[in-house]
Amino acid sequence: MEALVAANPEFDLVRRVNTRRAGEIGEESVPVDETTFDDMVRQGDFLLHWRAHDLRYAIPARVQTDLAAGRTLLVNLSRSVLLQAQTRVDQLIVFSLTAPPEILADRLIRRGREDADDIEQRLARAARALPHGLRHVFEVSNAGALSNTVAEILELLHPESAVR
Repeated sequence: MEALVAANPEFDLVRRVNTRRAGEIGEESVPVDETTFDDMVRQGDFLLHWRAHDLRYAIPARVQTDLAAGRTLLVNLSRSVLLQAQTRVDQLIVFSLTAPPEILADRLIRRGREDADDIEQRLARAARALPHGLRHVFEVSNAGALSNTVAEILELLHPESAVR
């Protein structure tokens, strides 16, 4: 997603809120503790929130203001909230990035955040189909060079300006 933002300045990356401890290896996010997360849920601070990988994740409600202002936002969502996201964001486009299990396993091992059991669970989840009923879904191979993945997504979003 950072590579997409670098390739196209009209994109903005949404930083998720999560319960990962500050300083832990992972995405650039807004880390909060469980109590603060619960308070934020009660206060309506989130457009979406979910639990995955023994953590809690959320998308700030203010993204609705950004979308209404015409901004193009990129956000990493769980399969479990895609249908809910679609009900809240009419123009939602889902890019399902795929790669063979051996490539995913190698990437997870090199990332160094999960143990062998966690990696096995992630691989099993990656093999699951997306929920039925999503309107705009594009499957994109992420098995090769990052530049190829970025080029394919940009072409899908803007086919009129794709270099042929």
